[in-house]
Formats: sequence, structure tokens, C-alpha cells
Amino acid sequence: MQISPSILSADFANLERELDRIGNADWAHVDVMDAHFVPNLTLGLPVVEALRKVSPIPLDCHLMIEDPDRWAPSYAEAGAGSVTFHVEAAQDPVRLARALRSAGARAAMALKPGTPFAPYEDLLPELDMVLVMTVEPGFGGQSFMADQMPKVRQVREAVRRHGGEIWIQVDGGVSASTIEQCAEAGADVFVAGSAVYGADDAAAAVDRLRELARSHTH
Repeated sequence: MQISPSILSADFANLERELDRIGNADWAHVDVMDAHFVPNLTLGLPVVEALRKVSPIPLDCHLMIEDPDRWAPSYAEAGAGSVTFHVEAAQDPVRLARALRSAGARAAMALKPGTPFAPYEDLLPELDMVLVMTVEPGFGGQSFMADQMPKVRQVREAVRRHGGEIWIQVDGGVSASTIEQCAEAGADVFVAGSAVYGADDAAAAVDRLRELARSHTH
């Protein structure tokens, strides 16, 4: 059970300090948005390169961008430990996943709430993680979509069938009140933004979320 706090909810003017607040987390979730694939613009490669130098934990880069085939491998080369592309935006997901792995990152595929998993199940052998979005990508602070839990279950069953060490991540509205149903459905990596960074003690919030997830493991 891994916790990946989203720095989208952090203080962008003090990111080094904000990363230190979550040093007990497993990953730092970095949302890259290009104002094309999603209607928001956040940060890109130069910031990721700078974060990697100061982060006490590995970076989990979630690329909500057009043309990930062209741009995603650079994030792996910049030292991100895990790079997630949106399957809706990828031209050649197999080639892209292989490029990410060969650049030294874990390769992950993200699905928007409206995107079914079944057409992409055959990509599992190329992947290290599947991200099931539990909000529409593009903005932090949205409320959790419980109707995505059947999709999480479906991915978990497919992973069991295929075998291999494939993680299942949920992102969007994950908090102390929603993380248990995500764990029950089969998720094992949890992105939390405001639930961590909105707390006075971010590290304590990370520990609490991990504890709740562990107590409801699938």
C-alpha cells in the first residue's frame, strides 16, 4: 500500500519544503498538464528536473499531455521513477511503454473516467502500473467518483489473470473517507492531494491514509 501525495495541492513557491513535508510517503505525484489534453497548465520538464534533485522520495509523473509518444520518454530520462501516459493520447502505447522502461522508469497507463479498460487489457505485459482516474483529469480538489470502483476491480482481476507485478493506482478525491473503498476494490497506490497538503501535519496524514488502506486490503 503506497501513498503518492500530489504536489498539485502544495505551495508551488516552496516546492522543496513541500516535498520535505511528505518525506515518509512512497512517491511524490507530479501532475504535468499542457492546457491541450486537459484545460489547465501546470509544470513541465525543467521543474521535474529541479524537483528530482531535491526530492527525498521518487517522482511519480502523471502526464496529462498531448503527444506523450514524443514527450514522455524525456521525463524518464530526467529521472522520474514512474511515468504515466494517458492511453487516450498515445499513438503507440506499446512502443511508448517500452521506451519508458528502457529509460529506467516504471511505465504506467492512465484511463480517464469515461475510458473503458477492456480494450487495453492486452497492454498489461508492457506496464508496471495502471492508473484509474477517480475524477476528470485537469483540476485538483474535485470530488471522488465512486462509480470508478468497478473499473478498479476489473483491472485487479485482469492483473491476477495475467500475473506480474502490476500496481493499480487511483487518483482524484482520495481521502480518509474514500481510500478504504479504493483498497477494497483492489487499488494499492493512492494519490492524495488536498487530503495530505491540506492537513497541518502532512506526514501524519500520509501515515493515516496508509494505515486505512492497509486495514482494507483486497
